[in-house]
Amino acid sequence: MHQSIVELLLNSITLFNKSVTDVFLICLLTRNDSLQNNNQHINNLLQHCKNGKQSAQFEIYKLYYKAMYNTSLRILKDSFEAEDVMQESFLVAFTKLSTFKGEVTFGSWLKRIVINKSITQLRKNNKYDEVSLDVVQEPSETEVDSNDYAMLKAKDICEAIKQLKDNYRLALSLNLIEGYDYEEIAEIMHISYQNSRTIISRAKNKLRQLLVVNYEG
Repeated sequence: MHQSIVELLLNSITLFNKSVTDVFLICLLTRNDSLQNNNQHINNLLQHCKNGKQSAQFEIYKLYYKAMYNTSLRILKDSFEAEDVMQESFLVAFTKLSTFKGEVTFGSWLKRIVINKSITQLRKNNKYDEVSLDVVQEPSETEVDSNDYAMLKAKDICEAIKQLKDNYRLALSLNLIEGYDYEEIAEIMHISYQNSRTIISRAKNKLRQLLVVNYEG
């Protein structure tokens, strides 16, 4: 019998096969928030937005609000705060639309605004709970767990990620869900490139531990 996708994912986490782990985490944890709209249509709407056309702003909002809300929610873990940050981010984006040069997609540009504002809000509320890299005890990479994880669901993995300390959860979400690389994450989180790599590696290790505990519980 073929292994389930979840079973393959959990086994790959246990064996620290990072390339496989990342692929399966992305497949399981990300919703299809990618926008399949014609680029020219988006560009036309943005031009109308620059001219102050409210109907165009509303169209842009409808196209992107769900993905932007989900991005903020993954950081803040509070639906009301995520809603506020999402709304504020759109206002900022429309106000500063003249600075959008098209070097990246509008969605990527808007998402960066949402992420930055979400992190600022998280820290403003004194909710930023992090683990010092100097005191974290990492599990041995030689550990192999033989449990059968076939019964675990994607929602179990999502819940396990929510249990991570904020800097782990944030780094892992930015890397695996939002698609940022180590250098971009270092810039967003205001840390060094090496710390970015270390946090993501340790976050994956901690996620594996939580999944084992949750499964056995």
